[in-house]
Amino acid sequence: MDAAGPARLRRRDMAAATSGAGRCRLSKVGASRRPPPARVRVAVRLRPFVDGTAGTSETPCVRGIDSCSLEVANWRNYQETLKYQFDAFYGERSSQQDIYAGSVQPILRHLLEGQNASVLAYGPTGAGKTHTMLGSPEQPGVIPRALMDLLQLTREEGAEGRPWALSVTMSYLEIYQEKVLDLLDPASGDLVIREDCRGNILIPGLTQKPIASFADFERHFLPASGNRTVGATRLNQRSSRSHAVLLVKVDQRERLAPFRQREGKLYLIDLAGSEDNRRTGNQGLRLKESGAINSSLFVLGKVVDALNQGLPRVPYRDSKLTRLLQDSLGGSAHSILIANIAPERRFYLDTVSALNFAARSKEVINRPFTNESLQLHVLAPVKLSQKELLGPSEVKRVHGPDEEEIGSPEPAAAPAPASQKLSSLQKLSSMDPAMLERLLNLDRLLDSQGSQGTPLLSTPRRERMVLIKTVEEKDLEIERLKMKQKELEAKVLAQEASKEEKENCSLTMLRPLPRRTVTAKPLKKAVVMPLQLIQEQAASPNAEIHILKKRSQKRKLESLDASEPEEKEEDCWELQISPELLALGRQKILDLLNKGSARDLRSLQRIGQKRAQLIVGWRELHGPFSQVEDLERVEGISGKQIESFLKANILGLAAGQRCGPS
Repeated sequence: MDAAGPARLRRRDMAAATSGAGRCRLSKVGASRRPPPARVRVAVRLRPFVDGTAGTSETPCVRGIDSCSLEVANWRNYQETLKYQFDAFYGERSSQQDIYAGSVQPILRHLLEGQNASVLAYGPTGAGKTHTMLGSPEQPGVIPRALMDLLQLTREEGAEGRPWALSVTMSYLEIYQEKVLDLLDPASGDLVIREDCRGNILIPGLTQKPIASFADFERHFLPASGNRTVGATRLNQRSSRSHAVLLVKVDQRERLAPFRQREGKLYLIDLAGSEDNRRTGNQGLRLKESGAINSSLFVLGKVVDALNQGLPRVPYRDSKLTRLLQDSLGGSAHSILIANIAPERRFYLDTVSALNFAARSKEVINRPFTNESLQLHVLAPVKLSQKELLGPSEVKRVHGPDEEEIGSPEPAAAPAPASQKLSSLQKLSSMDPAMLERLLNLDRLLDSQGSQGTPLLSTPRRERMVLIKTVEEKDLEIERLKMKQKELEAKVLAQEASKEEKENCSLTMLRPLPRRTVTAKPLKKAVVMPLQLIQEQAASPNAEIHILKKRSQKRKLESLDASEPEEKEEDCWELQISPELLALGRQKILDLLNKGSARDLRSLQRIGQKRAQLIVGWRELHGPFSQVEDLERVEGISGKQIESFLKANILGLAAGQRCGPS
């Protein structure tokens, strides 16, 4: 009796909160303010002992205090306890109906208001999440009970005579190893998660099945549940190896004007449990599945922490699960988290971890709002008469007072010249006919509903005349700008034509200048002879001591007038060597080639390390050189190279430089 009283109070508070949320939604739509916040509600369910441990004397590690709080033994000191408080706590003797009626059923009403809702089952493996969501034929879980009540609500609200027509569709998917798989169509493969321009999460290509009764739901859901991936572990013979998400969409269309439409989504999510592979004994594929499950649940914890801390970036995109739950956590849905825990002491660490996550999730704030829009395509086109377009005051001004007193509708629309005078209004109506038809239809609807506001098209005469005058002034200004543009274009064309004529005249008057070619001056070179050699040559009677001889050379220069070339004398130097010096130098070079080492040969100009080694090697094979020109036989030395070699070395050797072997 004591437990039933708080439960009724809790349900009453939840119903009041949900009805208050609906009233806030209406005021939000009218005033364009932020939607009211709605905290994520958390319920904890403690499953009973399993069959293997039911008869033992093991004491549970969790104990319920009341309908909202529980305590857990402290593993460091069993005489102390850790206390938790949530929105609801369901003990071992709680039934499926208690959980559904206390936590899930109150949020179904939001779907008929065009808002989203989600129910998540969280907990370690073997804690009873799938039993809470699906149940059994004897004890149905959250999913069958929610669908049965939701279909009943839609039938009542969408009956004949009600203002709304409702339709329900369902989709069923699983997230297996970070792959989104359609359980209604397993052959579709991995699907992608997208976000539209309004921030709604959607999955293109996901199968949607219309359902009108619970029999239709069972016909699609039961075969799809068999496609879900399950496996056996040490802790659970039918352990869920994927996260399952059942998406139920409620579409509402208003039968009367203004023909609004709403869309509400219900997410029923059975999360796979976190696993300790040391206790589950997972290997191979089961180990890989466990890694994917734990990774996605870890990202889920990061998302909750980021929302509680108010971080600028929430890592929704780090996992497919959190990306799909973006509306449920920190989004626009009324969310219920059912944390399932186990009483056995071997599940103690998993139980504490699940309770800590549930306590953090309780602080997450969502902002639900109504997904509502207008069906613009249902507005029928309206044909307007001249009287409806101009208004009664303009008709009186155009046709005169006599015709207005007669009251005949045919002459009022007959004269064509009068309508031609109001060309500005006709242009205004022809700009966007569809928009004009919608405005006129809306104006009629406001008149039929007795609206006290000003009609949209019944503009006063003074404002209408000002509008006509403004349009005429704009037309005149546009015409003036067009004429000015034409004058500027003609002026530019005339300037270009005169410029071309001036260029042609200047080209004919100018005489081309003759090309002036200048020949390069030869380089002046001089060789400085040693003073000793010059003195020896001067002492000999037949010596020629003039090594450099100066001579004059005439060069023709072209003047500006090509017909009268000018001649100019320039001084230049040429090299003259006596035959004795030439012979002496050749002899010393030949001696150095036959007797010198590679090092001595490198002292000569134009002889490097490689050529010196080639010369020494050739001399060892073929004997001494008979003349300097025999260097052509050495590989890599040509005749031109020998000539430049003689000119570079003969003077220095003849003058007494280093020429013998060292």
